[in-house]
Amino acid sequence: MSKNERDDETIENRVYLFESLAKAFVEKAADDLTGKNPERRSRALRALADLAYVSCAVADTQHLSPKAVRRKVLNAIELESPVIEGPDDDAE
Repeated sequence: MSKNERDDETIENRVYLFESLAKAFVEKAADDLTGKNPERRSRALRALADLAYVSCAVADTQHLSPKAVRRKVLNAIELESPVIEGPDDDAE
């Protein structure tokens, strides 16, 4: 498989993952996304952007363990409070 074919496959995976995640999110957050409350709209748009990031991170890190992908995503998100690691963080 050539580099271009791998790149195309990764892009397809990104699109597929984002489409699936975004569809479910938009169904639940449609009122916030289209509403007039700027704070709720901003939060909903941020969540949609985070879903796009997660879709890319998962598609681009197929070679990593789920634990490593989780760490990559958590490290990229600007958190207001420290991450509290769960019981599965040490499990592979």
